[in-house]
Amino acid sequence: MRMVTLTEETREHLLENLLKRSPQSYGAYEERVAKIVEDVRLRGDDAVFEYTEKFDNARICADNIRVTEAEIKEAYRLADPALIDVIRKALVNIRAYHEKQKKYSWFDSESGILLGQKVTPLSRVGVYVPGGKAVYPSSVLMNIVPAKVAGVEKIVMTTPCSAEGKVNPNTLVAAKEAGADEIYKAGGAQAIAALAFGTQTIPKVDKIVGPGNIYVALAKKAVYGFVNIDSIAGPSEILVLADEGANPRYVAADLLSQAEHDEMASAILITDSRKLAEAVSLEVDRFVEKLSRKEIIRASLDQFGYILIAENLNAAIDAANEIASEHLEIMTENPFDVMTKIKNAGAIFLGPYSSEPLGDYFAGPNHILPTNGTARFFSPLSVDDFVKKSSIVYYSREALEAVHTQIETFAKAEQLTAHANSIQVRFE
Repeated sequence: MRMVTLTEETREHLLENLLKRSPQSYGAYEERVAKIVEDVRLRGDDAVFEYTEKFDNARICADNIRVTEAEIKEAYRLADPALIDVIRKALVNIRAYHEKQKKYSWFDSESGILLGQKVTPLSRVGVYVPGGKAVYPSSVLMNIVPAKVAGVEKIVMTTPCSAEGKVNPNTLVAAKEAGADEIYKAGGAQAIAALAFGTQTIPKVDKIVGPGNIYVALAKKAVYGFVNIDSIAGPSEILVLADEGANPRYVAADLLSQAEHDEMASAILITDSRKLAEAVSLEVDRFVEKLSRKEIIRASLDQFGYILIAENLNAAIDAANEIASEHLEIMTENPFDVMTKIKNAGAIFLGPYSSEPLGDYFAGPNHILPTNGTARFFSPLSVDDFVKKSSIVYYSREALEAVHTQIETFAKAEQLTAHANSIQVRFE
Protein backbone atom coordinates (compact mmCIF):
# COMPACT_ATOMS: atom_id res chain seq x y z
CA MET A 1 0.00 0.00 0.00
CA ARG A 2 1.14 3.54 -0.66
CA MET A 3 2.51 5.32 2.41
CA VAL A 4 2.06 9.08 2.69
CA THR A 5 3.11 11.54 5.37
CA LEU A 6 0.00 13.29 6.61
CA THR A 7 0.11 17.03 5.86
CA GLU A 8 -2.52 19.59 4.98
CA GLU A 9 -1.68 19.13 1.31
CA THR A 10 -1.80 15.32 1.32
CA ARG A 11 -5.07 15.37 3.30
CA GLU A 12 -6.70 17.66 0.73
CA HIS A 13 -5.47 15.44 -2.12
CA LEU A 14 -6.85 12.33 -0.41
CA LEU A 15 -10.26 13.92 0.16
CA GLU A 16 -10.44 15.04 -3.47
CA ASN A 17 -9.60 11.51 -4.61
CA LEU A 18 -12.19 9.90 -2.33
CA LEU A 19 -14.90 12.25 -3.58
CA LYS A 20 -14.45 10.83 -7.09
CA ARG A 21 -16.23 7.74 -5.75
CA SER A 22 -19.41 9.64 -4.92
CA PRO A 23 -22.57 8.85 -6.93
CA GLN A 24 -23.10 12.62 -7.02
CA SER A 25 -20.22 12.85 -9.52
CA TYR A 26 -21.58 10.28 -11.99
CA GLY A 27 -23.51 12.73 -14.15
CA ALA A 28 -22.90 10.72 -17.32
CA TYR A 29 -25.28 8.02 -16.10
CA GLU A 30 -28.10 10.29 -14.95
CA GLU A 31 -29.71 10.79 -18.36
CA ARG A 32 -29.89 7.03 -18.94
CA VAL A 33 -31.36 6.44 -15.50
CA ALA A 34 -33.88 9.28 -15.93
CA LYS A 35 -35.18 7.67 -19.14
CA ILE A 36 -35.66 4.31 -17.42
CA VAL A 37 -37.44 5.89 -14.46
CA GLU A 38 -39.79 7.89 -16.69
CA ASP A 39 -40.52 4.88 -18.89
CA VAL A 40 -41.51 2.78 -15.88
CA ARG A 41 -43.64 5.63 -14.54
CA LEU A 42 -45.54 5.82 -17.83
CA ARG A 43 -45.72 2.17 -18.87
CA GLY A 44 -45.52 0.26 -15.59
CA ASP A 45 -45.06 -3.49 -15.83
CA ASP A 46 -44.33 -3.55 -19.56
CA ALA A 47 -41.28 -1.34 -19.06
CA VAL A 48 -40.09 -3.36 -16.04
CA PHE A 49 -40.36 -6.62 -18.01
CA GLU A 50 -38.50 -5.18 -21.02
CA TYR A 51 -35.62 -3.78 -18.96
CA THR A 52 -35.36 -7.00 -16.97
CA GLU A 53 -34.93 -8.96 -20.18
CA LYS A 54 -32.50 -6.39 -21.58
CA PHE A 55 -30.24 -6.08 -18.53
CA ASP A 56 -30.67 -9.42 -16.73
CA ASN A 57 -31.54 -11.70 -19.67
CA ALA A 58 -34.58 -12.85 -17.71
CA ARG A 59 -38.07 -13.15 -19.21
CA ILE A 60 -40.41 -12.02 -16.46
CA CYS A 61 -44.15 -11.43 -16.76
CA ALA A 62 -47.10 -10.70 -14.49
CA ASP A 63 -47.51 -14.42 -13.78
CA ASN A 64 -44.00 -15.02 -12.43
CA ILE A 65 -42.60 -11.69 -11.22
CA ARG A 66 -43.68 -12.28 -7.62
CA VAL A 67 -41.76 -14.90 -5.65
CA THR A 68 -44.09 -17.71 -4.58
CA GLU A 69 -44.22 -19.71 -1.35
CA ALA A 70 -43.08 -22.73 -3.38
CA GLU A 71 -39.94 -20.83 -4.44
CA ILE A 72 -39.26 -19.85 -0.85
CA LYS A 73 -39.60 -23.47 0.28
CA GLU A 74 -37.18 -24.49 -2.48
CA ALA A 75 -34.73 -21.85 -1.22
CA TYR A 76 -34.75 -23.42 2.24
CA ARG A 77 -33.89 -26.78 0.67
CA LEU A 78 -31.00 -25.26 -1.30
CA ALA A 79 -29.54 -23.03 1.41
CA ASP A 80 -26.82 -24.30 3.71
CA PRO A 81 -28.45 -25.27 7.06
CA ALA A 82 -25.44 -23.78 8.87
CA LEU A 83 -26.11 -20.42 7.20
CA ILE A 84 -29.81 -20.56 8.12
CA ASP A 85 -28.79 -21.17 11.74
CA VAL A 86 -26.40 -18.20 11.70
CA ILE A 87 -29.08 -15.97 10.13
CA ARG A 88 -31.48 -16.85 12.93
CA LYS A 89 -28.89 -16.14 15.62
CA ALA A 90 -27.88 -12.86 13.99
CA LEU A 91 -31.53 -11.83 13.81
CA VAL A 92 -31.83 -12.15 17.60
CA ASN A 93 -28.99 -9.65 18.05
CA ILE A 94 -30.18 -7.29 15.31
CA ARG A 95 -33.75 -7.19 16.64
CA ALA A 96 -32.60 -6.66 20.23
CA TYR A 97 -30.39 -3.73 19.21
CA HIS A 98 -33.09 -2.04 17.14
CA GLU A 99 -35.79 -2.55 19.78
CA LYS A 100 -33.81 -0.11 21.93
CA GLN A 101 -34.20 2.57 19.23
CA LYS A 102 -38.00 2.63 19.31
CA LYS A 103 -39.61 5.99 19.86
CA TYR A 104 -43.02 6.44 21.46
CA SER A 105 -45.69 9.09 21.23
CA TRP A 106 -45.67 11.60 24.11
CA PHE A 107 -48.00 14.25 25.44
CA ASP A 108 -47.62 17.06 28.00
CA SER A 109 -50.59 18.96 29.41
CA GLU A 110 -50.86 21.99 31.65
CA SER A 111 -53.53 24.70 32.23
CA GLY A 112 -55.74 23.85 29.26
CA ILE A 113 -52.83 23.18 26.89
CA LEU A 114 -51.84 19.78 25.50
CA LEU A 115 -48.75 19.43 23.33
CA GLY A 116 -47.21 16.25 22.06
CA GLN A 117 -45.75 14.15 19.31
CA LYS A 118 -47.50 11.22 17.64
CA VAL A 119 -45.19 8.56 16.22
CA THR A 120 -46.66 6.57 13.31
CA PRO A 121 -44.96 3.77 11.33
CA LEU A 122 -44.78 4.13 7.56
CA SER A 123 -47.45 2.10 5.77
CA ARG A 124 -45.33 0.55 2.99
CA VAL A 125 -41.57 0.32 2.57
CA GLY A 126 -39.59 -0.96 -0.41
CA VAL A 127 -36.35 -2.82 0.21
CA TYR A 128 -33.91 -3.13 -2.67
CA VAL A 129 -31.49 -6.08 -2.55
CA PRO A 130 -28.60 -6.30 -5.05
CA GLY A 131 -27.97 -9.44 -7.03
CA GLY A 132 -24.99 -8.59 -9.23
CA LYS A 133 -21.31 -9.11 -8.36
CA ALA A 134 -22.18 -10.45 -4.93
CA VAL A 135 -25.21 -11.45 -2.88
CA TYR A 136 -25.63 -10.03 0.62
CA PRO A 137 -28.25 -11.77 2.77
CA SER A 138 -26.86 -9.79 5.70
CA SER A 139 -28.10 -6.57 4.07
CA VAL A 140 -31.55 -8.13 3.75
CA LEU A 141 -31.65 -8.51 7.53
CA MET A 142 -30.31 -5.00 8.16
CA ASN A 143 -32.92 -3.35 5.94
CA ILE A 144 -35.97 -5.35 6.99
CA VAL A 145 -35.50 -5.70 10.76
CA PRO A 146 -35.67 -2.00 11.71
CA ALA A 147 -38.76 -1.63 9.51
CA LYS A 148 -40.43 -4.56 11.29
CA VAL A 149 -39.46 -3.21 14.70
CA ALA A 150 -40.89 0.18 13.73
CA GLY A 151 -44.21 -1.47 12.87
CA VAL A 152 -44.28 -0.96 9.08
CA GLU A 153 -47.46 -2.55 7.73
CA LYS A 154 -46.06 -3.95 4.46
CA ILE A 155 -42.45 -4.56 3.41
CA VAL A 156 -42.00 -5.05 -0.33
CA MET A 157 -38.65 -6.40 -1.50
CA THR A 158 -37.24 -6.33 -5.03
CA THR A 159 -34.13 -8.14 -6.20
CA PRO A 160 -32.71 -9.22 -9.57
CA CYS A 161 -33.16 -12.80 -10.70
CA SER A 162 -31.05 -15.09 -12.86
CA ALA A 163 -31.71 -15.68 -16.55
CA GLU A 164 -33.72 -18.71 -15.42
CA GLY A 165 -35.96 -16.52 -13.28
CA LYS A 166 -34.49 -17.70 -9.97
CA VAL A 167 -33.59 -15.55 -6.97
CA ASN A 168 -30.54 -16.50 -4.91
CA PRO A 169 -31.77 -18.93 -2.22
CA ASN A 170 -29.77 -17.27 0.55
CA THR A 171 -31.45 -13.95 -0.25
CA LEU A 172 -34.90 -15.55 -0.11
CA VAL A 173 -34.22 -17.32 3.18
CA ALA A 174 -32.93 -14.10 4.77
CA ALA A 175 -36.01 -12.20 3.53
CA LYS A 176 -38.41 -14.81 4.88
CA GLU A 177 -36.66 -15.01 8.24
CA ALA A 178 -36.56 -11.21 8.59
CA GLY A 179 -40.22 -10.78 7.67
CA ALA A 180 -40.57 -9.49 4.09
CA ASP A 181 -44.24 -9.51 3.04
CA GLU A 182 -43.82 -9.56 -0.75
CA ILE A 183 -40.78 -10.26 -2.95
CA TYR A 184 -40.51 -9.33 -6.62
CA LYS A 185 -37.98 -10.32 -9.29
CA ALA A 186 -36.85 -6.93 -10.49
CA GLY A 187 -33.52 -5.15 -10.25
CA GLY A 188 -31.75 -1.98 -11.28
CA ALA A 189 -33.25 1.44 -11.90
CA GLN A 190 -36.48 -0.15 -13.16
CA ALA A 191 -37.12 -1.76 -9.77
CA ILE A 192 -36.59 1.54 -7.95
CA ALA A 193 -39.00 3.29 -10.30
CA ALA A 194 -41.58 0.53 -9.87
CA LEU A 195 -41.45 0.92 -6.09
CA ALA A 196 -41.66 4.69 -6.34
CA PHE A 197 -44.63 4.93 -8.72
CA GLY A 198 -46.25 1.51 -8.52
CA THR A 199 -47.05 -0.76 -11.47
CA GLN A 200 -49.81 -3.22 -12.24
CA THR A 201 -48.06 -5.82 -10.06
CA ILE A 202 -45.56 -3.99 -7.81
CA PRO A 203 -47.18 -1.73 -5.19
CA LYS A 204 -46.15 1.89 -4.66
CA VAL A 205 -44.29 2.42 -1.38
CA ASP A 206 -43.64 5.37 0.91
CA LYS A 207 -39.89 4.88 1.26
CA ILE A 208 -37.13 2.92 -0.52
CA VAL A 209 -34.09 1.59 1.31
CA GLY A 210 -31.17 -0.64 0.42
CA PRO A 211 -27.85 -0.53 -1.42
CA GLY A 212 -27.19 -1.04 -5.12
CA ASN A 213 -24.99 -0.14 -8.07
CA ILE A 214 -24.68 3.30 -9.62
CA TYR A 215 -27.94 2.86 -11.58
CA VAL A 216 -29.81 2.03 -8.38
CA ALA A 217 -28.21 4.93 -6.50
CA LEU A 218 -29.08 7.44 -9.22
CA ALA A 219 -32.60 6.05 -9.59
CA LYS A 220 -33.15 6.59 -5.86
CA LYS A 221 -31.92 10.14 -6.32
CA ALA A 222 -34.33 10.63 -9.25
CA VAL A 223 -37.43 9.41 -7.37
CA TYR A 224 -36.66 11.25 -4.12
CA GLY A 225 -39.58 13.56 -3.47
CA PHE A 226 -42.11 11.14 -4.96
CA VAL A 227 -41.04 8.81 -2.15
CA ASN A 228 -38.52 9.05 0.64
CA ILE A 229 -35.18 7.20 0.46
CA ASP A 230 -32.58 6.18 3.02
CA SER A 231 -29.53 7.65 1.25
CA ILE A 232 -27.60 7.68 -2.01
CA ALA A 233 -24.95 5.20 -0.98
CA GLY A 234 -21.45 5.14 -2.42
CA PRO A 235 -18.83 2.37 -2.37
CA SER A 236 -17.76 0.79 0.91
CA GLU A 237 -14.92 2.21 3.00
CA ILE A 238 -12.92 1.57 6.15
CA LEU A 239 -10.54 3.70 8.16
CA VAL A 240 -8.33 2.18 10.85
CA LEU A 241 -6.91 4.52 13.49
CA ALA A 242 -3.95 2.77 15.15
CA ASP A 243 -0.89 3.40 17.28
CA GLU A 244 2.36 1.48 17.57
CA GLY A 245 0.86 -1.18 19.83
CA ALA A 246 -1.67 -2.37 17.24
CA ASN A 247 -1.33 -5.83 15.71
CA PRO A 248 -0.30 -5.28 12.06
CA ARG A 249 -1.92 -8.55 10.92
CA TYR A 250 -5.26 -7.53 12.39
CA VAL A 251 -5.04 -4.08 10.82
CA ALA A 252 -4.12 -5.47 7.39
CA ALA A 253 -6.86 -8.10 7.48
CA ASP A 254 -9.47 -5.51 8.39
CA LEU A 255 -8.41 -3.10 5.65
CA LEU A 256 -8.76 -5.88 3.10
CA SER A 257 -12.20 -6.85 4.41
CA GLN A 258 -13.56 -3.72 2.75
CA ALA A 259 -11.20 -3.50 -0.23
CA GLU A 260 -12.64 -6.79 -1.52
CA HIS A 261 -16.14 -5.29 -1.99
CA ASP A 262 -15.36 -3.63 -5.31
CA GLU A 263 -12.74 -1.65 -7.21
CA MET A 264 -14.13 1.64 -5.87
CA ALA A 265 -13.91 0.65 -2.19
CA SER A 266 -11.55 2.59 0.05
CA ALA A 267 -9.23 1.26 2.77
CA ILE A 268 -7.19 3.71 4.86
CA LEU A 269 -4.87 3.36 7.83
CA ILE A 270 -3.92 6.45 9.84
CA THR A 271 -1.18 5.94 12.40
CA ASP A 272 1.48 7.89 14.26
CA SER A 273 3.90 4.94 13.92
CA ARG A 274 6.01 4.45 10.79
CA LYS A 275 7.01 1.05 12.17
CA LEU A 276 3.38 -0.07 12.23
CA ALA A 277 2.77 1.45 8.79
CA GLU A 278 5.57 -0.58 7.23
CA ALA A 279 4.49 -3.76 9.01
CA VAL A 280 0.89 -3.37 7.87
CA SER A 281 1.97 -2.81 4.26
CA LEU A 282 3.94 -6.07 4.32
CA GLU A 283 1.00 -7.97 5.83
CA VAL A 284 -1.33 -6.58 3.20
CA ASP A 285 0.92 -7.94 0.44
CA ARG A 286 1.02 -11.37 2.10
CA PHE A 287 -2.74 -11.57 2.58
CA VAL A 288 -3.67 -10.40 -0.91
CA GLU A 289 -1.87 -13.30 -2.56
CA LYS A 290 -4.11 -15.88 -0.90
CA LEU A 291 -7.47 -14.09 -1.06
CA SER A 292 -10.08 -15.08 -3.65
CA ARG A 293 -10.92 -11.53 -4.79
CA LYS A 294 -7.30 -10.41 -5.18
CA GLU A 295 -7.84 -8.58 -8.48
CA ILE A 296 -10.63 -6.46 -7.02
CA ILE A 297 -8.55 -5.82 -3.89
CA ARG A 298 -5.51 -4.70 -5.88
CA ALA A 299 -7.60 -2.30 -7.97
CA SER A 300 -9.22 -0.88 -4.84
CA LEU A 301 -5.91 -0.37 -3.04
CA ASP A 302 -4.21 1.10 -6.12
CA GLN A 303 -6.92 3.74 -6.50
CA PHE A 304 -8.21 4.43 -3.01
CA GLY A 305 -5.93 2.68 -0.51
CA TYR A 306 -3.70 4.77 1.78
CA ILE A 307 -1.44 4.45 4.78
CA LEU A 308 -1.18 7.92 6.29
CA ILE A 309 1.57 8.62 8.80
CA ALA A 310 0.60 11.38 11.22
CA GLU A 311 2.83 13.47 13.43
CA ASN A 312 0.90 12.38 16.51
CA LEU A 313 -2.34 10.69 17.53
CA ASN A 314 -4.27 13.97 17.78
CA ALA A 315 -3.41 14.79 14.17
CA ALA A 316 -4.53 11.30 13.20
CA ILE A 317 -7.86 11.82 15.00
CA ASP A 318 -8.38 15.18 13.26
CA ALA A 319 -7.83 13.55 9.87
CA ALA A 320 -10.23 10.72 10.72
CA ASN A 321 -12.91 13.26 11.62
CA GLU A 322 -12.39 15.09 8.34
CA ILE A 323 -12.59 11.89 6.27
CA ALA A 324 -15.76 10.79 8.16
CA SER A 325 -15.49 7.16 7.15
CA GLU A 326 -18.32 4.67 6.88
CA HIS A 327 -16.47 2.22 9.16
CA LEU A 328 -13.91 3.40 11.72
CA GLU A 329 -11.80 0.95 13.72
CA ILE A 330 -9.83 2.27 16.70
CA MET A 331 -6.84 0.11 17.58
CA THR A 332 -5.00 2.22 20.10
CA GLU A 333 -3.82 1.78 23.67
CA ASN A 334 -7.01 3.37 24.97
CA PRO A 335 -9.67 3.09 22.27
CA PHE A 336 -12.49 4.27 24.56
CA ASP A 337 -10.70 7.56 25.19
CA VAL A 338 -10.05 8.06 21.47
CA MET A 339 -13.69 7.25 20.72
CA THR A 340 -14.83 10.29 22.74
CA LYS A 341 -12.88 12.52 20.32
CA ILE A 342 -14.48 11.06 17.19
CA LYS A 343 -17.19 13.29 15.76
CA ASN A 344 -17.73 11.80 12.31
CA ALA A 345 -18.07 8.08 11.58
CA GLY A 346 -20.84 5.73 10.50
CA ALA A 347 -19.91 2.90 12.87
CA ILE A 348 -17.07 2.82 15.40
CA PHE A 349 -15.32 -0.44 16.33
CA LEU A 350 -13.24 -0.44 19.50
CA GLY A 351 -10.18 -2.57 20.16
CA PRO A 352 -8.47 -5.50 18.44
CA TYR A 353 -11.38 -7.96 18.71
CA SER A 354 -14.13 -5.76 17.27
CA SER A 355 -13.30 -6.10 13.60
CA GLU A 356 -15.65 -4.62 11.01
CA PRO A 357 -17.18 -7.95 9.82
CA LEU A 358 -18.52 -8.44 13.37
CA GLY A 359 -20.76 -5.44 12.69
CA ASP A 360 -21.57 -6.57 9.16
CA TYR A 361 -23.05 -9.85 10.23
CA PHE A 362 -23.72 -10.45 13.87
CA ALA A 363 -23.28 -7.87 16.63
CA GLY A 364 -26.63 -6.13 16.10
CA PRO A 365 -26.02 -2.49 15.03
CA ASN A 366 -27.09 -1.71 11.48
CA HIS A 367 -24.48 -2.01 8.74
CA ILE A 368 -26.32 0.31 6.32
CA LEU A 369 -24.10 3.32 6.95
CA PRO A 370 -23.33 6.78 5.53
CA THR A 371 -20.52 6.83 2.94
CA ASN A 372 -18.37 9.37 1.09
CA GLY A 373 -17.96 11.70 4.06
CA THR A 374 -21.71 11.95 4.69
CA ALA A 375 -21.19 10.64 8.24
CA ARG A 376 -20.67 14.34 8.99
CA PHE A 377 -24.45 14.73 8.81
CA PHE A 378 -26.07 11.31 8.23
CA SER A 379 -26.61 8.38 10.60
CA PRO A 380 -26.84 4.59 10.20
CA LEU A 381 -30.17 3.12 9.09
CA SER A 382 -32.39 2.79 12.14
CA VAL A 383 -35.94 2.43 13.38
CA ASP A 384 -36.25 6.22 13.05
CA ASP A 385 -36.06 5.80 9.26
CA PHE A 386 -39.34 3.89 9.25
CA VAL A 387 -41.56 6.18 11.29
CA LYS A 388 -42.92 9.66 10.86
CA LYS A 389 -43.79 12.14 13.58
CA SER A 390 -46.83 14.40 13.83
CA SER A 391 -47.01 17.38 16.20
CA ILE A 392 -50.08 17.49 18.46
CA VAL A 393 -51.52 20.84 19.59
CA TYR A 394 -54.58 21.46 21.79
CA TYR A 395 -55.54 24.74 23.50
CA SER A 396 -58.73 25.32 25.47
CA ARG A 397 -60.63 28.59 24.92
CA GLU A 398 -59.19 29.97 28.13
CA ALA A 399 -55.63 29.07 27.18
CA LEU A 400 -55.92 30.69 23.74
CA GLU A 401 -57.61 33.78 25.16
CA ALA A 402 -54.59 34.40 27.41
CA VAL A 403 -52.22 34.70 24.42
CA HIS A 404 -54.41 35.62 21.43
CA THR A 405 -53.26 39.24 21.14
CA GLN A 406 -49.62 38.13 21.09
CA ILE A 407 -50.32 35.75 18.20
CA GLU A 408 -52.21 38.45 16.31
CA THR A 409 -49.27 40.84 16.78
CA PHE A 410 -46.87 38.27 15.31
CA ALA A 411 -49.15 37.59 12.32
CA LYS A 412 -49.63 41.30 11.55
CA ALA A 413 -45.87 41.85 11.69
CA GLU A 414 -45.60 39.34 8.84
CA GLN A 415 -48.50 41.05 7.02
CA LEU A 416 -50.56 37.87 7.22
CA THR A 417 -53.87 39.38 8.17
CA ALA A 418 -55.84 36.17 7.53
CA HIS A 419 -53.63 34.49 10.12
CA ALA A 420 -54.41 37.23 12.60
CA ASN A 421 -58.12 37.07 11.77
CA SER A 422 -58.18 33.32 12.35
CA ILE A 423 -57.29 34.00 15.98
CA GLN A 424 -59.19 37.28 16.44
CA VAL A 425 -62.53 35.94 15.19
CA ARG A 426 -62.75 33.62 18.19
CA PHE A 427 -62.85 36.55 20.64
CA GLU A 428 -65.08 39.12 18.92
